Amino acid sequence: MTTPLRNRIAPLILALAMAAAVTLPRAALAADGQLEKMRAKIAAFIGDKMEKLGGSRIVYKVDADGLRESAVTDLRDDVYKTLREGKIAFSGLAIRDGGVEVKVADAKGREELKRKLAAAAEGLPAHALTVTDGGDGLVRLKPTDAASAAGLHDLVEDSIAMIEQRLNDADIKLASAQPDGTDRIRIFIPGMMEPKRVTAIFATKVKVSFRLIDISMPAEQAQSGTPPAGTEVLLGFKDKRPYLVAKDSALEGNDISYAGPGFASSTNEPIATFRFNGRGARRFAHITEENIGKPFAIVLDGKVISAPVIREPITGGSGQISGNFTLEEASSVAMLLRAGALPGHLGLVEQQVIQPAAKP
Repeated sequence: MTTPLRNRIAPLILALAMAAAVTLPRAALAADGQLEKMRAKIAAFIGDKMEKLGGSRIVYKVDADGLRESAVTDLRDDVYKTLREGKIAFSGLAIRDGGVEVKVADAKGREELKRKLAAAAEGLPAHALTVTDGGDGLVRLKPTDAASAAGLHDLVEDSIAMIEQRLNDADIKLASAQPDGTDRIRIFIPGMMEPKRVTAIFATKVKVSFRLIDISMPAEQAQSGTPPAGTEVLLGFKDKRPYLVAKDSALEGNDISYAGPGFASSTNEPIATFRFNGRGARRFAHITEENIGKPFAIVLDGKVISAPVIREPITGGSGQISGNFTLEEASSVAMLLRAGALPGHLGLVEQQVIQPAAKP
């Protein structure tokens, strides 16, 4: 039996993309223009197949406003951390007019604040700042236009990676996802005539939370009866076993600044690693310090992906998730963690069904 052409296209495109990804990481590809060249080739190939087979064209817009709000909030937290660690007296720290203002009466303190923030941003275009010192103790800090543009570019790239992963998890063979202007993403899926199947996946944002586990009763008992007030029973991501967890989150996924797959140093098993921003690192340190010896759950879209016991305070701001994962599962978990941390949401701009060309 001959395999239909549309069933042969998606694996070919996926193979092209994977080959490029294995050869060079995304950052390296972008640095020397190879990512754009690869995308151009895939776009040309997809355009030809879409004309012959038809399919779905979907356009999303990333949340630039949410990104700016997140960037300024992180800047405020970085300023607070710098002032506290440097024991610099201050007052009136606030977000105002797209930037951060703070009153530092001591001139040496103002110079130290500016120096430390500049050192932290060195080599990171997305963190570049304009700093205005009025001379009266009021310091105003704001991301530069170049930093905002770099942050928007990174958000689009991260969103594309998230789209690719989530559609792959849904067994939808993604043909092409590419930037469309500065803040949009264009998706082509040859042969698929139901774009709503795709848009339904992104109708809600990935929900990531860190919750304490209630050990006052067995989870199985709570599952068959009435859970204690303020708790609920969730099932495990792989083991499907019940876990009795607090409804309230101790920490949300939007404080994750990075997530990726890796390998455990002791066992070499695939894991998902993550790192918090400054605010998240402080909260995580406090939570782990207050709950030594207790289990807590990392919950992803209502499923417990890991439930470790807190052995000691975790003050470094990073952690890892293990769970007998395959490398593909570890990559999926890491990407979903990252998706839960992306600022804002994807806004649907357009969805279109393209009919196949009439046969001659």
